[in-house]
Amino acid sequence: MKKKIRADHVGSLLRPAELLRARTAHAEGAIDDTALHRSEDIAIRDAVRKQRDIGLDILSDGEFRRASWLADMAGAVEGFVPQKVMLEWKGPGGGHEPSAANAVGAKLRKQRKLTAHEVPLMQEIARGDFKVTLPAPSNFMLSSYKPGFTEQFYPTPGDLLADLVTIVRDEIDWLVAQNVTYIQFDAPFYSHYLDPDHRARMQAAGRDPDAELAQAIAADNACFSGVPRDTVETALHICRGNNRSRWYMEGGYGVIAETLFGSLDVDRFLLEFDDQRSGDFEPLKAVPQDKVVVLGLITTKVPTVENPNDLRRRIDQAGRFIPLERLAISPQCGFASIAAGNLLSPDDQCRKLELVVETARKVWPGGA
Repeated sequence: MKKKIRADHVGSLLRPAELLRARTAHAEGAIDDTALHRSEDIAIRDAVRKQRDIGLDILSDGEFRRASWLADMAGAVEGFVPQKVMLEWKGPGGGHEPSAANAVGAKLRKQRKLTAHEVPLMQEIARGDFKVTLPAPSNFMLSSYKPGFTEQFYPTPGDLLADLVTIVRDEIDWLVAQNVTYIQFDAPFYSHYLDPDHRARMQAAGRDPDAELAQAIAADNACFSGVPRDTVETALHICRGNNRSRWYMEGGYGVIAETLFGSLDVDRFLLEFDDQRSGDFEPLKAVPQDKVVVLGLITTKVPTVENPNDLRRRIDQAGRFIPLERLAISPQCGFASIAAGNLLSPDDQCRKLELVVETARKVWPGGA
């Protein structure tokens, strides 16, 4: 039987300064792969110990071996090239910048497992359940399909998506075989279908956002089909962009709630609810009775620590639309979707994770 996870987190953590220095040295050729791996191991061991001390219900390696949350797709799969799709970032230092994802410039061929270099250490040190995060294949339909370039290899985004599903499904099958008990898709590009301005731009370009959303959900569902749900927690995190405390999409879940929550076959939705960008809780009434919603109430964008009473009030508000027993709490997003991390300190991060645990223990005593 799977344990109840009330104090959750999205996965990425701020990299310690020593690890960032090691990454820079490696990029400059000053240290080799072995030395970098050693620095990563040290940082991961310390991060897992801190998570355990804080009392989080699920552990992560902080994504410390990754340059960004989705970088290992291009690292493990042949066919990505260093061209970028541009995004319009909002927030501190916002503007037009490229996505962290590379564009597809050839037929895709998986060369290695995406997470084989991450799982063994966690199996050794976690002493229990830990999560592994993967980029949902649907992300790359938007972030890596470059019009005028990718068509010669994949005539449509749907053609690309079919190969991505095969690649990610192979990864999930391997993780299940390794007895990984929590597999999470990170899928910020679902926010393209809820942002009213972006939906309008898609429609003006002759695209159908609802049809594309259904296509994305079908692809992500295909990756989780057949996963043993009695032992493996399947989850999907939807954010609105997370890069140095910036974001690129806004809007509530309402416009896609029925399709998203009703069709996406995961056990657990990790949803942003940290500020007005995310709308209200009413769309949660569309979540089926067998799903859990993890309320991302604690922002990773700024260092200010939330008021515990405000958190409890907001959980009660969410409880008007979905029963309390089907809720959990987490930060709104990762603390470091890219290695540079968001604009807060490790101490700020620690206080926010402690607040997640404190709130969860008060709202769901004994994990009930």
